[in-house]
Amino acid sequence: MHECNCGKNQTTDVLIPMTGRITQVRQETPDVKTFRVEAPQGGELFDHMPGQCAMICVPGVSEGMFSITSSPTNREYQEFSIKKCGSLTERLHSMEAGDPILVRGPYGNHFPVEGELKGKNLLFIAGGIGLAPLRSVINYVLDNRENYGRVDILYGSRSADDLVQLKEIREVWMKAPDVNVYLTIDQEQEGWEGHVGFVPAYLQEIGFGPDRSALVCGPPVMIKFVLAALSEMGFSREQVYTTLELRMKCGVGKCGRCNIGSKYVCKDGPVFRWDEIEELPDEY
Repeated sequence: MHECNCGKNQTTDVLIPMTGRITQVRQETPDVKTFRVEAPQGGELFDHMPGQCAMICVPGVSEGMFSITSSPTNREYQEFSIKKCGSLTERLHSMEAGDPILVRGPYGNHFPVEGELKGKNLLFIAGGIGLAPLRSVINYVLDNRENYGRVDILYGSRSADDLVQLKEIREVWMKAPDVNVYLTIDQEQEGWEGHVGFVPAYLQEIGFGPDRSALVCGPPVMIKFVLAALSEMGFSREQVYTTLELRMKCGVGKCGRCNIGSKYVCKDGPVFRWDEIEELPDEY
């Protein structure tokens, strides 16, 4: 078992940016890069737990909230998988190993890996860049394998070229004990010999039993149909978790932009159980 004191005795002021150093940039897909960031003296910038986020800032451009995709059991660095979709992310995609970068965090709650999920069989369901926040949980579970039951990972994207972390999936996750990985793409593609079809339909096709907890992340429309499929398959609202980190802005409950009914995603989330989400107004 990996010793981890993630999130304990946290003293870092999350409002003060820390200067990190990009030590590696990996091109995952045509529009997604993974950035490995270390503290100037080496090691991770701060403690975190699976599912938490950090604010990344490029002075003179903007700042934005991103999931921490590396596991907290890794004390050497932190990673962020970032999709190019605006001025900030375009600037980030132009950065290279050796460049400095400002990061502050961690923000939000986390998946209950030390509580409700411990000892359970786990089903991870991700679509596209939605794998990013779940990757931290998956690797945390694999690093503490004796604390969890069977692990099933269902991951889909528009095309084979859009599958994030494919090298790690094939070389690490698929070879881990008691782990089953199911990959799918939306439409047939030359050279792809795997499953073709949307994630919710593939989920029902496989037919997982409700003897496990499910962790879901992906585009809102995918999550909507995945939740409907899980309900038909016998999963209760208390067995399913998702994350709404895309709604987070300031991270500390001051700007109000992530307010949904009585909840602030940054203060009460971004990780929510399904029954908690159902209590929120429809605009989420």
